[in-house]
Order: sequence, then C-alpha cells, then structure tokens
Amino acid sequence: MSRKKIKLAYITNDSARKTTYKKRSKGLLKKVREITTLCGIQAFAVINSPDFGSQAEVWPSLEGARRLLSEFKKLPLTKQNKNMVNQESFLEQSLAKATQQLRKLREENRQKELKEVMFESLSGKGILQSLNAMDLDEVDLLIKQNLADIDNRVRVLTKASRS
Repeated sequence: MSRKKIKLAYITNDSARKTTYKKRSKGLLKKVREITTLCGIQAFAVINSPDFGSQAEVWPSLEGARRLLSEFKKLPLTKQNKNMVNQESFLEQSLAKATQQLRKLREENRQKELKEVMFESLSGKGILQSLNAMDLDEVDLLIKQNLADIDNRVRVLTKASRS
C-alpha cells in the first residue's frame, strides 16, 4: 500500500507544524537507530529546532555524538569529503544528471524521427524533399548503418547454414 505524495512546503499552521515536527523527528531517530543496528555502523543524529524547544535532540547521547564526531574529524580530509554533499553540489549533480538524461532522450527521439523519415521515404512518400542538408546527411548515415547491419546478418546466417 503506497502513501500519497505530500507537497513539500512550509506548514503555516503552528500546531500542525509542531505535530509534524514531532512525528518526523521521532521517525528520523528511529531510522538512525535501525540503520546502526541492521548495518552495524556507527551513526548519530542531531535535530535542532529553535521553534520547538530550546535544546537539540541528540541520539544516541551527547557524549556518543561527540566521540563519533571527533573520530570523524581525525580522518584525512579526503576520506571526510568522499561522500559529503552540500545543497549546492547536490543540486549541481542533480542538474547534470537531468541534463544528461535530456540529451540522451533527445538523441533517441532524433534517431526515431530519422527512422520514421527513412521508412516513409521507402514507402513512396516524398518526404525527403522537405529535409535540409544536415537531415539528409543523417538519414544517409542511418541508411548506410542499416545496410551494414543487414550485410553482417546475411554473412552470419550464410555461415550458419554452411556449417
């Protein structure tokens, strides 16, 4: 059973925001506790909210968090920064990934358009006259690639039938 997608926006109602904060912070601490148990790792969580109490919530304890943080700071900077991401670099990575996906989809769409043009021209429709030189070059390249693929397939089938 899936949950409905919630809109991530600031909750303006004070009591609803406080209730959500309590539920979410409790859930977050539970997740940290679960991952330390299930994966055998060391972790701590600090939840600080000036709106909902003067003290920060620390799990497992303040001393445990300090000990773990000092161990982390003793590591070389390369290890400290290995998987560390701030908001800016996270957004940059997300943007780069989305840009790459967009580029890939555009290329796939372009190849599909060229195949459609090729098949329409083979069926006798006079679509080639409406294309510019660059499009015609790409259709020519696609036809040559398809002919090469057909030749290779014929060679493979011919070899297989002889054996």
